[in-house]
Amino acid sequence: MMGLNLSPFRVARWSVGLAWAMAAWLWHHVPAAGSVDDGPAWWLVACLLGVMALAAISVNRVAQLDGHRWCAVATAALFGAWVVYFWQLGVVLFDVPRVLLPAPSFILQSLVERWDTLLGDFVQTVLKAVLVGWVLGSGLGLAVGVAIDRAPFLQRGLLPLASLTSTVPLVAVAPIAVMWFGFEWPSKAAVVVLMTFFPMLVATLAGLQAAGRIERELMHSYAAGYGRTLLDLRLPMAMPFIISALKINATLALIGAIVAEFFGSPTVGLGFRISTEASRMNMPLVWGAIVVAAVTGSVAYALLVQLERRVAFWHPSVRAQ
Repeated sequence: MMGLNLSPFRVARWSVGLAWAMAAWLWHHVPAAGSVDDGPAWWLVACLLGVMALAAISVNRVAQLDGHRWCAVATAALFGAWVVYFWQLGVVLFDVPRVLLPAPSFILQSLVERWDTLLGDFVQTVLKAVLVGWVLGSGLGLAVGVAIDRAPFLQRGLLPLASLTSTVPLVAVAPIAVMWFGFEWPSKAAVVVLMTFFPMLVATLAGLQAAGRIERELMHSYAAGYGRTLLDLRLPMAMPFIISALKINATLALIGAIVAEFFGSPTVGLGFRISTEASRMNMPLVWGAIVVAAVTGSVAYALLVQLERRVAFWHPSVRAQ
């Protein structure tokens, strides 16, 4: 008897198809009203566990397709689709109150109905406070890092003071920034600058030390000064460190701006929307603002990963991706 010689792609396709066929069957048999009085039937729970096992197998099969360029994107998309499916199914099956955890369908409805409001919040928080603060904070950290590297005596003066910026609590800085810069976006940008400065400073100093002694001595033998060595050798060697700091700062900037809006903001902004709508128990809109923030952070991270592949393509960590 000849055995079946199935390719990994075909196995992955069949596993995904079978999992989603079972998921569609389970969805069709979930009671329309959520759950019965005594809770969901035992066979529904058993089927739910079975579909979860098939979902895990399907994601694993797709993740094993290492030879395909779209493998990482497909794995992430499939995993996200399963999370949304089980979220929706679990909320309906176990009749979870909307105040505790709204279903993805209600969140999507809120995104569609209030897209103009969320768009204004996105512009206020992301395009103004986050973007400006992220650029200024990261740029300032990079400049100070180069200055400290150029003049080592500054390490004893500036570096301890700079480390203080990472120890100041955000809940203490945000109200002060509002008093200094007002309720508009500049106060949130100031908080973001404070949060993103020190990570970039530390990454810059570590990256500038990544150049080997032999390479630096070679540049010195060519009579290259500090500026030429910095541009041609040390900054290119520091690029993986700098871009890693940019990715970290992108997340910190978004979190800092949203939290800062809790302590004083005009009637617009993602943080303001989350705080206001949560007090009104309008949880679908709260989760809609959270989804906007999460998608923004994911897109920013993906763009920085693509920048890293173009700028630091020579680094082993990038070549291995």
